[in-house]
Amino acid sequence: MNNQKSFKPLGDHNPVMVQRFGADPYALEYKGRIYIYMTLDDPELDESGAIIENTYSKIDKISVISSDDLVNWTDHGTVHAAGKNGQATWGNNSWAPAAAWKTIDGKDKFFLYFANSGNGIAVLEADSPVGPFTDPIGKALISRDTPTCAEVTWLFDPAVLMDDDGENYIYFGGGVPSDDKASDPGTARVAKLGKDMVSLDGDPKPIENVSYLFEDSGINKIDGKYFYSYCSNFSMTPEAEKEKGFQQGEIVTMVSDDPMGPFEMCNPVLKNPEHFFGLGGNNHHCMFKFQGQYYITYHSRILEEKMGFLKGYRSTSIDKLVINEKGEPSKSEGTRAGVKQLRNLDPYQETKAVTMSNAAGIATRQFGETARKFGSGDMIATGITEGGWIEVSGVDFGSEPARIVEINVTEAKELAEKLAASGDIEARRKSATDEDADEYGKHSDIDAKCLLGKVNVCVDSPENNPIEAVEILLAPAIKHDYGETLIKFSCRLDEKVSGVHDLYFVFEGEGYEFYSWKFLK
Repeated sequence: MNNQKSFKPLGDHNPVMVQRFGADPYALEYKGRIYIYMTLDDPELDESGAIIENTYSKIDKISVISSDDLVNWTDHGTVHAAGKNGQATWGNNSWAPAAAWKTIDGKDKFFLYFANSGNGIAVLEADSPVGPFTDPIGKALISRDTPTCAEVTWLFDPAVLMDDDGENYIYFGGGVPSDDKASDPGTARVAKLGKDMVSLDGDPKPIENVSYLFEDSGINKIDGKYFYSYCSNFSMTPEAEKEKGFQQGEIVTMVSDDPMGPFEMCNPVLKNPEHFFGLGGNNHHCMFKFQGQYYITYHSRILEEKMGFLKGYRSTSIDKLVINEKGEPSKSEGTRAGVKQLRNLDPYQETKAVTMSNAAGIATRQFGETARKFGSGDMIATGITEGGWIEVSGVDFGSEPARIVEINVTEAKELAEKLAASGDIEARRKSATDEDADEYGKHSDIDAKCLLGKVNVCVDSPENNPIEAVEILLAPAIKHDYGETLIKFSCRLDEKVSGVHDLYFVFEGEGYEFYSWKFLK
């Protein structure tokens, strides 16, 4: 079997996700995990099915992933945020999300802010960081009717600050009204949020003297100082770049002792992706702290480059944020290698198959009614093709060898429908014994024609001989809900494995979907 090639080299941790695009990342920490929310750059197609230039006009979903080690990321799907099938049906688009959480009336609530193109800010809320998200107010939180906002060129790109004193703030805006205002566009705004997080407590206030503002609001509180950050515009001359100390399309910071300013210029932080990867475009970031270290998440076009086209589709990366001796964010680097894994993964706890550091030849889809309806939540690995694989990095089996592997799969709905239409499914059911019908894991007597494929469990490389090849069989149950009923297969390992390894699930065959895995001692 020839294994498929990933669009990300083995060992690289950027971009963080390869199963789809994700731009304008925003990070939220909750209970020891980092959740990343991203604009879904879903490829636009022409009449022949070819990918065309990204116009951003059809974006109405927000991708969500999470991790507790910054290398293995769990896919939580795509929030149906805007448009006729989204929650904010009054808006067409969902650009550049920001997220926050707050305990209200004794319950943790989660808030997702995003832009309806450049014309206003929406807010959704949920009881979980992965949703389901719903629209609590049925209209824009911030619109051109909001005081001081009518003149904002681009009413978008929110960022949220949850201050230590319990007050909350939202930062937004951008754009250059005219060429003569490029050096000081005057289009950045800050407002205090209401206690409910879905209203404003007072009118937005202009953030003054934001030099060469373009877009991309950011906000962080570090050692009692407030750092507002943004992307500089593309009207800077070489003389202006020399004078200001930063370049066009670069992430720049300002600092203040007050969350609503005034702010003073501080440091440039991250150059345009073109500087690091040879491909330019807009620059969008979020700075965050996790387990004592500061990081910066941003997007680039390195995934679409590997896929063989250059149409403006962006993917998210994470690198360390440099904090200088003054305690200020300062010049940092974008890399393909990314960050080191912060902790090893425990293989003796059930792990979703959509938790991965790399993959090839697979896709993901919503699993269960709630996830299908709202877009985010539980997910399953699907679209499995011959030679596809999933990698999980830094798996610690401990000193005592693992002896058994368990996997949960479903039969792909498309296959089940095809077999049912042909009548072949009944023949396959009858080929199984009664004992097998009661216990899917005991399948040695099932006729070979029931075999859908194999999940080869490999360590250290997808090319290595598997420590076990788990056969995936057509379920012999009389009835079940195809595509949603989990079927467990378990096997004793041919080779015992201990210590820390990168783990690979390499697929043979098709017609099944992969939900979760777990090892036993």
